[in-house]
Amino acid sequence: MIEYLVIINIISFLFYGLDKYLAIKKKFRISEISLYVVSIIGGCFMGIVGMKLFHHKTRKITFWIVNVISIIIWIYIIIEGR
Repeated sequence: MIEYLVIINIISFLFYGLDKYLAIKKKFRISEISLYVVSIIGGCFMGIVGMKLFHHKTRKITFWIVNVISIIIWIYIIIEGR
């Protein structure tokens, strides 16, 4: 499970960085639903790091809610899985 979480969090981080880059360049963007999904399936930890580091989606409360709730759920899953 740890390997999966590492990979999905790297992907999540890259998604936030790429979407910010595409926003600056005014190009076709990664959909918000894709960012939500990658956070829900485990990328929430680096999703928040990406939000803060790239200053991206930080004003959208739904991104905070999805990531924080996902972190709580994933911490529970990790603890229960041991």
